[in-house]
This record gives sequence, C-alpha cells and structure tokens, in this order.
Amino acid sequence: MDIQKQKTGTQSLMADVVPVILSGGSGTRLWPKSRKKFPKQLLKLNGAKSMIQRTVERVPDLQNPIVVCNEEQRFMIAKQLQEVDCRGTMIVEPCSRNTAPAIAIAALQAISQGGDPLLLVQPADHLIGDQEAFQTALDAALLLADADKIVTFGVPPAVADTGFGYIKVAAGYGNSGSEEGEKIERFVEKPDLATANKYLRSGDYFWNSGMFLFKASVYLSELQNHHPDMFAQCQNAYRSSVLQAGVICLPEPIFALCPNDSIDYAIMEKTDLAWLVPLNTSWKDLGNWSAMWESAEKDSEGNVQWGDVLAEDCDNSFFQSDGRLIAAIGVKDLIVVDTKDAILVADKSRVQEVKSLVARLEQQGRTEHLSHREVMRPWGSYDSIGQGHRFQVKLIKVSPGESLSLQMHHYRAEHWIVVSGTALVERDGEEQLVSENESVYIQIGQRHRLTNPGCLPLQLIEVQSGCYLGEDDIVRYSDNYNRIEQVTA
Repeated sequence: MDIQKQKTGTQSLMADVVPVILSGGSGTRLWPKSRKKFPKQLLKLNGAKSMIQRTVERVPDLQNPIVVCNEEQRFMIAKQLQEVDCRGTMIVEPCSRNTAPAIAIAALQAISQGGDPLLLVQPADHLIGDQEAFQTALDAALLLADADKIVTFGVPPAVADTGFGYIKVAAGYGNSGSEEGEKIERFVEKPDLATANKYLRSGDYFWNSGMFLFKASVYLSELQNHHPDMFAQCQNAYRSSVLQAGVICLPEPIFALCPNDSIDYAIMEKTDLAWLVPLNTSWKDLGNWSAMWESAEKDSEGNVQWGDVLAEDCDNSFFQSDGRLIAAIGVKDLIVVDTKDAILVADKSRVQEVKSLVARLEQQGRTEHLSHREVMRPWGSYDSIGQGHRFQVKLIKVSPGESLSLQMHHYRAEHWIVVSGTALVERDGEEQLVSENESVYIQIGQRHRLTNPGCLPLQLIEVQSGCYLGEDDIVRYSDNYNRIEQVTA
C-alpha cells in the first residue's frame, strides 16, 4: 500500500477509536505498595503520574476513554483522571468476572454512544517505552481491525521469560518480520524455562501483551458465537445497569452470573479472526518487583534507590522507602520495599512468591493486604498514626469542597484539632466553623458531619476514645457518595 495513502487512512480511522482501559487488577505481587483497595495501577511508583494516567495519555489523539473498574477504585480513578484533564465513561463492576465480560460491557456501552467504534483495549498497568513504535503498531492494527479482524499486540521476546503467556504466528513469519500483522496460529500458557527458550529460538512466538484492537460489533458477534451464555448474561447486566452520579453501575445479582473467563479463553483461542501485530518497543507488564527493577534507572552498581536510602557495597538490588531510612550493607540481588505498615525483604529471583505471601496474610485475617495505613476515601484520606488501649489518633485530610457522611458512633467520642485549613463542623443540626489551632468535641451518639468549605486542603488530628474503635461503628444518615449501605468511613 502507498505509504501516504496508508497514513491518511489510519488518521481517518483514529477518529473512530474509543480507548477501553481495564483497571480491575489487584497487583498482589507488588505488595506492600500495591494493596487490594489501592492497586498498582493507581500508584505513582516513580514519577508524578500513576500507571493509569500514563495509559490514558499513551495516545494523545484519543479522548474520552471507557474505564472498567470496581467499586472500591471508582472514586480514586475519577480523581486521577481529573488530574490529567481526562473525561470519559466509567463502568463499575460489582465483582470481578475477568476480562471477557468487562470488554463485552465496554463494547455494549461504546455502541450505545453511537456507531460501531474501534475499541483499543489496554490494561491500566503496562509500561511502553517508545511511543512512536506503539503508534506504528497501532496504525497497522487499525487497518486490520477495520477489515473485521480481532487484533492483539505481540511483543518480540527479549529473553526466555516464564512469566508471560506466548502467541505463535504462522511458521516463517518470525518476530523480526513484517509489521503489517499475521494470522495467529495458537495461544500458549506460561511455559517452563526450557520451553520458553525453545520459543525464543524459533522466532515464531511473541509475548502476549493483553492489548487488543477490534470493532465493538465484531467482538460481540464472536462472543455470541463462541460463548453465548456469557454474551447473554453481559447483555442482561448492561440492560439492568443504573447511572449513578455519571457512573454506570452493574447489578451484582446479574453480573455475578457471568462466566469468569479471559478474552483469550473466551474468544481468541476459538475465533478465526485473531491476528497479531508486533509491538517493536520496550514493554513491561509491571507485575512484580523484579520487573520494576528492570524498568527503572539504576546507579553504577545496578541498584535502584527510591526514597531515603543509604546503600554501601550493594549490587543489583531494589530499595524503596516511603519515609524511613533504609540502610543496606553488602547485599546483592535483593528487593527491599518499606511502607508505613509493612516491609518486604525478598530475593530478586523469588518475587513471584509475594502473591502466596499475600494469600497467607488474608488467611490469617490480617488487613495489610487490603489497604495501606493511610486509607484513601472519596473525600480525601485518613492515616492511623497512633493507637493504644481505648484510644486512636488519626490524621484526616479532606479535599476542597468535599464532605464526610452525616454519621453517628455508638461507642466512641472524637476530638478534632484543625492543623491547616478551615473545617465546617455540623453537630446535631448546628454548624460551626473551626479554624487552624482550634478544636471541637464530638460526643458519643451525636450526629455529626465534617466538610471542607475552602479551596485549600483541610488537615486535622482526630483523637478517638471509647470502649470500641472499629471502623464499623458508624451509622450513616446521608452521604454524598451513595455509601449508606456500607460500613466504612
């Protein structure tokens, strides 16, 4: 095809592309930074922007993405999208049913917005180095997707990695061949090392990136052909969804009945329309700390040092501190990650086992796998900075214009001391402005609400006292975030 005609054609097709960002993962192998309620795609691991923000900005020409996430992430994602001036549609899953149903719901929504758009499906937690190379791959995929192909982006393997699934293309194509794409022969699971080496030598295998491009109607048609029960259940869930504060919320009783399958199992392994376009650039699925070390800038000894770190005679190690000093002497191939409530120390070759460690935390009934000590809320955050017998101290941050729910506690009283900003405090129907260095007392059983009426962040110290200080000691009367049925603050 003439290059200029091809360029003109892909530019016109770009206008029909709707980005779909999948943000449902929990990122357990990046614990303790990644937690179930604040997963890796929301973390600003090394820089000013989170992974989901980088994903949104990957193709500057594309606006108004459809973001699929869970209930616990919706407010944090909305805030992060607002930070990068991104306006889109958010779909909230009441439970996780894997990627195939999530993409089906996004496809139904995209068609309802008008036409039959091309969907560029991207996980929210991938890192791509060369944006020009990504655009080159996208241009080739656009032409295939416009011809009713279901296109995935394959990464030429740099090493025999056992942490990725692989895709085999037609014999003789090879990972250094044409950039125009090739029909997929088969998908294979994560291999052992010997098999991965065999794949690497053959030149006919690519890493499965989990990124796709296709027409919304083609995806839904193939889903109906190959997984009709999933298609029907997704349709039922979408038709029964409700619009809540501009967010599409799926009903749990219906959506929970969707089969739990990935797009690879549900469609890609069965369809005759599966094609691959090579993504010839550095690509990372930042799924573990070894991958983080590989992707980060290192010192002359191969160490990554983020935060307050003092390393002497250390080699090829990763150190990250959220505040406290990490001091290391004479270690190599080590991962050390320090957060406010947990420290991970691991051999770099065994970082895949972090997932099983997190499972042990859950089995033991601990909370460190769920959330950080500083817990994010729609209105801001709170950090439990001290506690003892019958008392707890929190640092509360309330964003400008936001409010906590109107609530009451049966077992605890609260004393609020404003550190910075101005608080509007409601107690039993009466309102009071509380300024810096002033305080107010909330009695047990008293209805109260905290609001930041100003344009600057509000910070205050909350001292709780009582016979029971659990977060479930809350009775809500009204809430700006529709959390009346929930029991968290």
